[in-house]
Amino acid sequence: MCGITGFLWHPGHGPDAEATVLGMMQAIAHRGPDSRGHWIDPEAGVALGHLRLAIVDLSPAGHQPMSAVSGRYEMVFNGEIYNHTVLRARLEAEGRAPAWRGTSDTETLLAGIDAWGLDEALAEARGMFAIALWDRAARSLTLVRDRLGEKPLYYGWQGTGRDAAFLFGSELKALRAHPAFAAGLDRSSLLGFLRHGNVGEDRTIYEGLHKVRPGEIVTLSLERPAPIIRRYWDGAAIAAAPRAAAPDAATAIDQLDALLRETVGQQMMSDVPLGAFLSGGIDSSTIVGVMQQLSERPVHTFSIGFHEGRYNEAEFAKAVAAHLGTHHTELYVSDQELRDVIPRLPRMYDEPFADSSQIPTFLVSELARRHVTVALSGDGGDELFCGYGRYQHAAKLRARLKAMPAPLRHLGAGAIRGIPAAWLTRALGPLVPTPQGKEPIGQRLHRLANYAASDTLEDLHRKMVSVWRFPDAAVPGAAAPESLLAEHLPPRGDLGVEERLMQLDMLTYLPDDILAKVDRATMAVALESRAPLLDHRIAEFAWSLPADLKLHEGKSKWILRQVLYRYVPAELIERPKMGFEVPIGLWLRGGLKDWATALLDRDRLRREGVLNADLVARLWQQHLSGSFNWGPQLWNVLMYQAWAEETLA
Repeated sequence: MCGITGFLWHPGHGPDAEATVLGMMQAIAHRGPDSRGHWIDPEAGVALGHLRLAIVDLSPAGHQPMSAVSGRYEMVFNGEIYNHTVLRARLEAEGRAPAWRGTSDTETLLAGIDAWGLDEALAEARGMFAIALWDRAARSLTLVRDRLGEKPLYYGWQGTGRDAAFLFGSELKALRAHPAFAAGLDRSSLLGFLRHGNVGEDRTIYEGLHKVRPGEIVTLSLERPAPIIRRYWDGAAIAAAPRAAAPDAATAIDQLDALLRETVGQQMMSDVPLGAFLSGGIDSSTIVGVMQQLSERPVHTFSIGFHEGRYNEAEFAKAVAAHLGTHHTELYVSDQELRDVIPRLPRMYDEPFADSSQIPTFLVSELARRHVTVALSGDGGDELFCGYGRYQHAAKLRARLKAMPAPLRHLGAGAIRGIPAAWLTRALGPLVPTPQGKEPIGQRLHRLANYAASDTLEDLHRKMVSVWRFPDAAVPGAAAPESLLAEHLPPRGDLGVEERLMQLDMLTYLPDDILAKVDRATMAVALESRAPLLDHRIAEFAWSLPADLKLHEGKSKWILRQVLYRYVPAELIERPKMGFEVPIGLWLRGGLKDWATALLDRDRLRREGVLNADLVARLWQQHLSGSFNWGPQLWNVLMYQAWAEETLA
């Protein structure tokens, strides 16, 4: 895993190319501490930069940027091609292999592109990656991102006329380091961020800059500056495709087990120390169970523990580790240690990002990096095997709502929302106590009334995954961004309720939240994270299965559990899902109160002129009073404010 960056410019215009690309590289130096390299063609107007975290072939033969033997291509690459030895063997069998300079997967991928063309090479590759490829013959630059979106890649034009430059990089801070960078705040993206806690899909927080989406190829040149975007892998279509006859359950379990063994075995490829994150849940325990079965020595596993019992999964992880015989390392952290990470978040995440589990994710990454350079994770299991409780909740709620006439539903929802939430809490609070850190009953009823007004499953889902359900009021004058969750819904095919929500999460929440969170947290400490469940063959296999093998008699991730129980006894696993939750709402009334008060000051917000100062101040006072829990909503505002203070000042 590494960092890549570069730019395309009109020869004879713009700043010094070498100094510029070196500056862009320095901005993301944390992604590749082992070596760095750059390549410039001043006549063509292209510069590529690479920061290396050496994982496979630690020798100089793996150095980038790398030139194809034919001389046609120059490439920088971030990620891993796990089946690269298979690709090498095919190239050799076809008589199309170059005289190998080393054993890196970068060299294999580039040789495959040179021999077969980009599309066939991508079709054959199993891995996670972000690629920038310069084609000397076509004088074009191509950017590629892996199928599920594990590795990030940003791009966009900056400047005007002949001074314009096309910038790209693994993180936005690399683009900001270019002298032509002048992008302003995209208020539409900010509105989307407040809704979801991340800047989603192809958008960024800056006007005119974009993300390469999972499974996309973006191509442009100075002669054809408008990017041409096409897909080489379409997750939406794969999820919605008609299914062939399914194998019986026993056969499907065997097939998934075999596929996991092959995938995990390939992802254990490393010339540096390797371990795994272990929460004790289904996904990470499955990965570690397979790893330990394939390993001749104890796998090094890592977990974070919390002193607050209801947030702590460390004891479960420890029990799984003991059963499997791993070399287990755990770190218990206090609330203060968690809060101490917060000042680092704006720089780490590069644009506003507000999934509070980013804090423990960073700490477990930091812990793992003291011992290993690569860590496998269980990311992806929820979206592919029906793991989130809200899938079943939405299905039950949707069935009840459909049983009611729409006018009656809307009338009832409006009536509930017409009663102030504080009044409802005062009236019903003695009968329905509020759990610590959760919504009071009045606030909860308003949220449920909003759900009840949903006329479609997709509308219900969008509301359920929205932190701010009405963010328009918070960003005056901003237009809501169009989204895959509303205006551009992907084809549904014959997907049932739970699977439709899984599909939407795979396309949005997974790459925009989960994978962005993990990439930034791990790369901040130069740790490579790998997610075997996101191998595209496992994703395709999961979508080929009937729904009742994923959600069976109310049991989520049923088929994945059956594989896991071949490695770990069920009694060590069967418990309610917890996740990496942190008590943000409580912190804001306690140890974070002074920090939050400064960022949410009404006069400050008015001076800045971006957010609705009166609305935010009102929510803050309601939260402090304890009559409402606006912790998640305020956390989104605070993560924007902290980012703006760090970046826009």
